[in-house]
Amino acid sequence: MLLRLSRSRLAKRTAYTTFGLSAAYLADTELNASAVTRNLRTLWTCALISADYKLNFTPEHADRIPAIHQRVADRMYDLFTSNGGLYIKIGQAIGANAALMPAPFQQKFARLFDDAPQIPYSTIARVFQREFNKSPQELFAYFDEKAVASASVAQVHKARTWDGDWVAVKVQKPDVGRQTSYDLMAFRAVMWAFEKWVFDLPVYFAVDFISSHLHAELDFLAEASNAQRTASLVASEPRLAGKVHIPKVYPEYSTKRVLTAEWIDGVRLSDREALGRIVGEKLREKGGGMFADTVHEEEKNGIPEGMNHVKLKGGMRAIMHTMVELFSAQMFDWGFVHCDPHPGNIIIRARPGPSSSSKSASKPVLRDPQLVLLDHGLYVTIRPIVKRQYASLWRALLISDWDTLRNITESWGVGEAGLFASAVLMRPVKIGRANGSGSHAEKVNGDPGKELNAYEQSIQMKERLKRFLVDTDKMPKELIFLGRNMRIVQGNNQSLGSPVNRIKITAYWASRSLVTTHERSSRAWYARLDTRELWRDVLFRTAMFSLDVVFWVSKIRQRVRALLGLMNGGFEDELERSVRGFARSTFGVEVGPGAFEG
Repeated sequence: MLLRLSRSRLAKRTAYTTFGLSAAYLADTELNASAVTRNLRTLWTCALISADYKLNFTPEHADRIPAIHQRVADRMYDLFTSNGGLYIKIGQAIGANAALMPAPFQQKFARLFDDAPQIPYSTIARVFQREFNKSPQELFAYFDEKAVASASVAQVHKARTWDGDWVAVKVQKPDVGRQTSYDLMAFRAVMWAFEKWVFDLPVYFAVDFISSHLHAELDFLAEASNAQRTASLVASEPRLAGKVHIPKVYPEYSTKRVLTAEWIDGVRLSDREALGRIVGEKLREKGGGMFADTVHEEEKNGIPEGMNHVKLKGGMRAIMHTMVELFSAQMFDWGFVHCDPHPGNIIIRARPGPSSSSKSASKPVLRDPQLVLLDHGLYVTIRPIVKRQYASLWRALLISDWDTLRNITESWGVGEAGLFASAVLMRPVKIGRANGSGSHAEKVNGDPGKELNAYEQSIQMKERLKRFLVDTDKMPKELIFLGRNMRIVQGNNQSLGSPVNRIKITAYWASRSLVTTHERSSRAWYARLDTRELWRDVLFRTAMFSLDVVFWVSKIRQRVRALLGLMNGGFEDELERSVRGFARSTFGVEVGPGAFEG
């Protein structure tokens, strides 16, 4: 009798528990956008990763470490793709820095695309009703119910205003807003655990800065403000006005969750085949390298009908020269930097206005190219003192002013000036030793002729990184996003065959920003010169000559190899090979030649 009663109670408790868990799951899914489920998935995955490293990452099991890295990379990739939303953006941020991570991470994060299924039109209509108290058809003369693009955070629809303007309407997916606070809370907890318990590396210092910027990216009114500010800055810079276009924002059709901007027809930078046709150049079959941002095949949109008989002047060189100048101006002059310039966010079109007429209908019409910059959600503002230090650091690197380099990196809490310089230029930099420095490095690295196993390589990298991040409180957090911008721009140049000397263009803007003050005034340019910096600028320009020689030797070698039908590669490819060698000798990490190819 007692046994039967006990079984009955157990069955009831099991039924109640099952019902309660099912109800909680349903409520979380329907009312909370699965936020709790996503957090539990995150915590469980991170617990597995932590346990795996704690139990198996030992000197005795050095031969098993590559398998550990593979398991962890698989788990992280599955977590990011299962949760979507901000997790994709966090994963892409890791991917942009994965060059010095083990090979499985490089391979997995190269396939982390920010796309997602479209949400149904009925959901979009509810967003409009909540934001405007109108349906899309009431707000616009025409609204395409099918999205032209869909990512994890938002999707874009094509529409026409009642004034006849074609516009792109970016609509935030409703679940994202409800998930964000939970996602960032989980991100914070995981970074704390990784720093304090698992890896003993300073990773938590950047959490607040990254979280605030990711959260701000979901505010479309802030994105509209960023776009308008950038458009104003471009218009005020004679070297960029007309060459760069920022799509016009329509404030009357925009809210925190809906952004309406001018529709742009053109060729995406990610569509290399179409881009090659409109500039009359043939690119090598596969571009991009370890620093190139990931590009999804669906971002290839071909040549719009209005550009079928157009040829853009200046070729790839004109396009990349404008791009590098734009982001150099943002870093060194304006202190307001777009942090996501991947190829899908850049459109190339013919510059509006009068064009060179063609005498024959069969010949293409020559037009000047114009670079259109999209997606202004993620920007970082650089403090004036950091902006000047960053410009001074760039110039110091190019004229081998090691004292200035050390002074700046020490003020930023960076203990490895040479390593930091290599990360900034994305080419190996060896600086002169000061007061016997290097003894500690030799102690950490051990015998340079000894081949290290996987465990020893990981320990060497960990010690080097800890010496790199000496005082994270001093480090300007802006550098995190500046580095992302620089790596993506480098990858864009590499994917187009390295048509410009990116380092030289960037360095010239850095040096000019130190010589000339940039307050808005009516004074003539010579009245705004900083005479204290003129002599250093003269030395800098002299040093630039050697960099020019290296670049043009690389271009000649590239042309000769192309004529001989040999495997081709440009200036950025040579830098990439140098960085791979640097990573191997410095960290013991083998970086694959296509670690970040799309």
